[in-house]
Amino acid sequence: MNSMAERVSLAVVPWIGYAYIRLLHATMRLEFRGLEFLDEAREAPGQFILAFWHSRFVMMPYAYPGERITVLSSRHRDSEFLARILLRFGLDLSKGSSTRGGAAGLMEILRKVKRGYDVGMTPDGPKGPRRRVKAGVIAVARLSGLPIVPVTFSAARAGRLKSWDRTLLPRPFSRGVFLYGPPIRVSREAGDDEAEQKRLRLESELDRLTDALDVEFEIGVEEPRPPPTAP
Repeated sequence: MNSMAERVSLAVVPWIGYAYIRLLHATMRLEFRGLEFLDEAREAPGQFILAFWHSRFVMMPYAYPGERITVLSSRHRDSEFLARILLRFGLDLSKGSSTRGGAAGLMEILRKVKRGYDVGMTPDGPKGPRRRVKAGVIAVARLSGLPIVPVTFSAARAGRLKSWDRTLLPRPFSRGVFLYGPPIRVSREAGDDEAEQKRLRLESELDRLTDALDVEFEIGVEEPRPPPTAP
């Protein structure tokens, strides 16, 4: 970012976002469902990958119940705002993406896994296609041996931004739910076919969890939606 306006925006906007998320947490009635799946993932090897759609990132700093997690953060300029918000929540960042710096980001994550960190990833980030799992999260799971725990969030009163991911923006004083799904494990010996099966399974599970909450809260599923990934 070169212009003065961009530098000011980068300095101010993350603080506003951080304050708003803290306000949501302080005023919303929050429920956590499926925490037993986190316990199951902790059994072996003791760490896990938390995966969620990019559109649900707003409340995700509160989805993680542990103490040490590194979140994959894109080198894309637009992702710097989100990265600075996450830093204010005390989360660790690993820089990389599926398009630029991906290999470096993967290696950084694997180094931190060896140091005891859990991992947070948006499988459709940083720029889509929306709600379509990319191969990166499966590669991390295969190389690290960590299970993937899908998680989503929705709220009874919320709006959607006109961004590429249709970011869900909950409103203060509403009711919200975090919903976790069963762990998905990828063997270290997984070939291309198995890796693709697990990728499609994660995509389907994240869609199922997300749509279930959106329907429950009667806010409608995200439209327009891209076509499903072909097997």
